[in-house]
Amino acid sequence: MISRLTRLLPARPLQSAPPIATEPLLWSKARLRLLSFNMQAGMGFDASHHYVTRSLRNLLPHRRQHEQLERIAHLIGQYDVVALQEVDGGSLRSGYTHQLAHLAEKAGFPWWFQQVNRDLGHLGQFSNGLLSRQSPLAVEAHALPGLKGRGIIVSRFGQGENSLLVLNVHLALSMKARFHQFAYIHKVIADAPHVVLMGDLNCTHEELRRSPIGDRKWQWLEEELHTYPSWKPQRQIDHILVSDRLTVHSIRVLEERLSDHRPLAVELELPPGLYLPPEGLTLPSPGLTLPETQDVS
Repeated sequence: MISRLTRLLPARPLQSAPPIATEPLLWSKARLRLLSFNMQAGMGFDASHHYVTRSLRNLLPHRRQHEQLERIAHLIGQYDVVALQEVDGGSLRSGYTHQLAHLAEKAGFPWWFQQVNRDLGHLGQFSNGLLSRQSPLAVEAHALPGLKGRGIIVSRFGQGENSLLVLNVHLALSMKARFHQFAYIHKVIADAPHVVLMGDLNCTHEELRRSPIGDRKWQWLEEELHTYPSWKPQRQIDHILVSDRLTVHSIRVLEERLSDHRPLAVELELPPGLYLPPEGLTLPSPGLTLPETQDVS
């Protein structure tokens, strides 16, 4: 059970520029399109040599950065809920652009939430980000066990047995640290009837099955969907796990090479009885940067 779930005011719809054109969304048809993407702060590494030739982009803005964000906005604008990892919260390397707010504006998302996992001041604001067409009933950020810099955003749509829990996760590089992080996540989702867990988990399907969350009834795929590296995918370290009581209509890796990871998308059917308010019913408040907590009952 998640402790201290906070009821939130929605983010103010961003009006300074028109949103990009998107396909009709599927909430009214009881379907939901979700996307997970490690966007690498818009640095645009799409070949192995870019880790060397574009290494300065880890510290400094680059001339094609705006174009890169426009391409990402066009991609995510086709989805209902988007989980982003490695978003920059407005530092030197992003040209002091709050990337999540910018993407929400360009892609027409009225709700967005940021979790800063590693604050290096002017050198970097390493963040997770959640964007949604509909208002979650509650959202909470959790700092994960281990070295500082890893976290999850937990969002809940609906209440009771028909509710849906959506998690945006970015896990550690160390297998030992990931084990403890999976144990923490296991407690977070223990009592949730319907769960979608997505993000950069930095591990294979085999490790997932052996992890503390492996005993939950997920819809395991027969084969891996390789997401990394984007120019020649050989491993799946980005995942979307869907609990067994949800109906999955499709799951696929997208062809876009917008970072060193490829995006992963799923379309699923909403839990029966889950009520989602009409899009656009918003109250005025700023986009939210979430405080972190590690309290799990």
